[in-house]
Amino acid sequence: MAETLMINGSAVDKRNDLNDLTSKEWIQETKSFFYQKGLGAGSPEAKYEKMHPAPFSFTDITKLIRFFTKHKAKVLDPFVGVGSTIKACVELDREGFGVELSPKWCEITRQRLAAESNHELDDEHLVCGDSRKLKQYFKKETFDFIVTSPPYWNILEKKDHKANERVINGHDTKYSESKSDLGNIEDYNKFLDDLAKIFLSCHDLLKPGKYMCIIVSDFRHKSEFYPFHSDLLSKLTDKKQKKFFQLKGIKVLIQNAKKLFPYGYPFSYVENIHHQYVLILQKQK
Repeated sequence: MAETLMINGSAVDKRNDLNDLTSKEWIQETKSFFYQKGLGAGSPEAKYEKMHPAPFSFTDITKLIRFFTKHKAKVLDPFVGVGSTIKACVELDREGFGVELSPKWCEITRQRLAAESNHELDDEHLVCGDSRKLKQYFKKETFDFIVTSPPYWNILEKKDHKANERVINGHDTKYSESKSDLGNIEDYNKFLDDLAKIFLSCHDLLKPGKYMCIIVSDFRHKSEFYPFHSDLLSKLTDKKQKKFFQLKGIKVLIQNAKKLFPYGYPFSYVENIHHQYVLILQKQK
């Protein structure tokens, strides 16, 4: 029988060097899907997430951090946005680090952590800079886990129902005006190449055997559908490269509470995309 140790009152197998979950908790998290669980429209903590044009829910990222790390682990988010990853780390007793290009979102992240978690961020844990320079900011093999939701090209430029709602509510409709912003690159292939280079640079920052999770969605641009998740995967798992990741799985994050819009009606089929993919990648030992 496997030896166990007690962590926060739960029995954890001593051979488990990945997380602090019991066997029952572990098995539940191996499902290939989970439902998005937002903070709720009435939650005061939703205030900061709503500010960002493409937020990732604190509650969803918490699930990933709980599975792929132990207490006190170091976690990096290369596109930190309004700080959902760092907030989750603070709440879960992990050490969170983030990089964000926009000074505006950096400041809002600091405000959010102070207001919601009573946590003051220093310049080591929140780098207001370009993720193309990750290896200048952090030492090799620093992190136990990397998790993020990157920009989805320049699709925020679209003037659709969702963009109009954000304008009405006084919220931003794009990440930033910076020329360095991946969301402002016009050519899809150039965007994809630049993004892949950033994630491949994460290979050096991860400890051997550890994981990186990337939350992405496929999308439409004008009349074309882009299988973004598979395009990105092909670049990160290509064994012809000197450094590459091994794909360990793809979770479907179901966004069942999103509004439905009459795209294409009554002439053609246009999907309401109500799911994202969590690409689960590992750096081999």
